[in-house]
Amino acid sequence: MTSEPETGDGDLVNRAAAGDRAAFEIIVQRHKQPLFRFIRRYLGNRDDAYDLLQDTFVAAWTALGRFDSSRPLTPWLRTIALNKCRDFSRRQTVRRMILSLFAAEVEPQVSNEFSDSQDRRLDELDQAIARLPVFYKEPLLLTAISGLSHSEAASVLKTTPKAIEMRLRRARQKLAELLPLAEG
Repeated sequence: MTSEPETGDGDLVNRAAAGDRAAFEIIVQRHKQPLFRFIRRYLGNRDDAYDLLQDTFVAAWTALGRFDSSRPLTPWLRTIALNKCRDFSRRQTVRRMILSLFAAEVEPQVSNEFSDSQDRRLDELDQAIARLPVFYKEPLLLTAISGLSHSEAASVLKTTPKAIEMRLRRARQKLAELLPLAEG
């Protein structure tokens, strides 16, 4: 094991791509601290950073076969981490919007009484989501409500993460049009 730190990332990638988990573990040990610091600073939350660090390495493991081992590994891993951070931030933005509208649903459960305005607000949200075209509704529900990543939602819907991103942007625009007073 003492000679392993001298092994280059390219050799480790080749070994890991061939199924050598020990080689991938060396990659993880070598790169986890700088990636964690990057993700933590991007998100500002230690717990979320740990989760995304793990997601980053899972994504790297599954994509090793497509990585050109003659290229530097660090920028590739940083790109994966950055994309995970961006996806997470987008999901959080949509989730905050949806959850703020769903807050009316949670509050009455605690007090066991629904106010007319809370009922109306929740109904408006339900109706607005229901009126969205399936093309936009499905990615919204899969990511914002079910918590799937863009990649996971893309896999479910048999499309690309970029297509999911576009559909979510359009779903938010349509919801904003349908619920212009939702923030008030």
